[in-house]
Amino acid sequence: MNLFDAQGIDELTDQVAAWDATRRRATARFPERYPEFSTMSGAPIAGLYTPLDTADLDYARDLGLPGEYPFTRGVHATGYRGRLWTMRMFAGFGTAEETNARFRYLLAQGQTGLSIAFDMPTLYGYDTDAPEAEGEFGLCGVACSSLADMEVLLADLPLADITTSMTINSPAAMIWAMYIVAAEKRGVGRSRLGGTLQNDILKEYIAQKEFIFPPRPSMRLVTDTVEFAARQMPLWNPISVSGYHIREAGSTAAQELAFTLADGLEYVHWALARGLEIDDFAPRISFFFNAHNDFFEEIAKYRAARRIWAHELRETFGAQNPRSWLLRFHTQTAGVSLTAQQPLNNVARVALQALAAVLGGTQSLHTNSLDEALALPGAEAVTVALRTQQIIAHESGVTNTVDPLGGSYFVEALTDEMERQARAYFRRIDEYGGLLPALEEGFFQREITEAAVRFQREVESKRRIIVGVNDFVSGDAQKTPLLEMDVAGYQRQVERLHTVRRSRDNRAVRARLADLAAAARREDANLMPPLLDAVREYATLQEMMDVLRDAWGVYEEPVIL
Repeated sequence: MNLFDAQGIDELTDQVAAWDATRRRATARFPERYPEFSTMSGAPIAGLYTPLDTADLDYARDLGLPGEYPFTRGVHATGYRGRLWTMRMFAGFGTAEETNARFRYLLAQGQTGLSIAFDMPTLYGYDTDAPEAEGEFGLCGVACSSLADMEVLLADLPLADITTSMTINSPAAMIWAMYIVAAEKRGVGRSRLGGTLQNDILKEYIAQKEFIFPPRPSMRLVTDTVEFAARQMPLWNPISVSGYHIREAGSTAAQELAFTLADGLEYVHWALARGLEIDDFAPRISFFFNAHNDFFEEIAKYRAARRIWAHELRETFGAQNPRSWLLRFHTQTAGVSLTAQQPLNNVARVALQALAAVLGGTQSLHTNSLDEALALPGAEAVTVALRTQQIIAHESGVTNTVDPLGGSYFVEALTDEMERQARAYFRRIDEYGGLLPALEEGFFQREITEAAVRFQREVESKRRIIVGVNDFVSGDAQKTPLLEMDVAGYQRQVERLHTVRRSRDNRAVRARLADLAAAARREDANLMPPLLDAVREYATLQEMMDVLRDAWGVYEEPVIL
């Protein structure tokens, strides 16, 4: 169903050609600021968009209605008129006690979902007292070395009534097992637990670099979690395919879109190879995107992502359940865009980024705090970040209608351009023989590095202005109160870990770890059951990870030039 007839397009073509004389006269008086304008991805931006730029748009094929295929206009028929996005502030620092207190504070302030950040030793599968963890306790998240820590972390939180997101990848299965067991000990069965496990190992090799095992056994472990969730945890998303970290590493929006969806499609291939039916697991795959500064490009990115995923799942993989076609996503504002210079400016950046996420139809949102370029966020800063979401939700009016920018000539043309760039990347990945061969050849890493270098050159040449950094610089430093953590937290954490090792049944622990080792060496074994058994006996994170390090080895990334 085309929206414009041929005669109308011909008439408009003549009108735009005539108008061009007006544009030239205006330009002669007021020259444009740059020789050419472009998005952060490098897509050229015209000075005017009209129906000529969307003349080939087929409404039913390319847009559809909200809540209907291909979901360009959103996955819910009523948008935010019926239900707002989940306000899920990312938090985690120091001990489980401190983080639990921050969660309870955020819930009291109106947050509607938990999002747990883990510290670096936990992300790399080490216990807090390991030599490799020295000096890293609690600096970027909460330490979680055993079930005992998880029990403290979740104490008094309404696990049956909220959803929890956990940002962890290589040790994701172990941390998930701790969460499941901690909830079950409180009487909340696994079938009632809702939430999301990041568990996106592919983007670790591409961007974040917190991998441990080689790619193929790592993918086997991820597929184990997908299979376990499909069969036993119907409310849980076992993967959050994460473009966020790809963008933070320096990619363009188009690269973030393309590489994230390529990762998601690779997980689908692995689950199908395991013998799962597409409609048994696809509805529980979720996504995690960045919200950066190029307002309209970000909105177009989200719209293109939904359309591409719907087409691929229905047309390529033959999914029959409409829920399998839905791309549901969480968004976080861009940490890399925050500046230590004039940190109060970050409030405006975050507000614009959050608004782009909402206009793009996100299901869940985290807003960064103004002080995060300096330290973990303080209570006042994180409250401002949460209030930013609440003001958008309740005061801006943008939630009153579904997809309010739908039909914008600029937005629709940019959505098409984002899809075009993404599909061009898909073809390049196919030329390598698939995602893993492209990964092993360094394709993704080179593309991101080149994009990051281009952006930095634009900043240094002032082709792109960063307010307070390369222009509008103030000599007066703004004083921002920073979070101070409990200096005794490390000792309490280590003492709890030592108590666990002394008081548990160590013979049972050794037996469960032996079971895990045996399962790791069998190709047909799902590792979630032995992991749950080990966690129940209070095996530590590192003990379980070391079993897999012994079985699978540790990956060393090749030098990529």
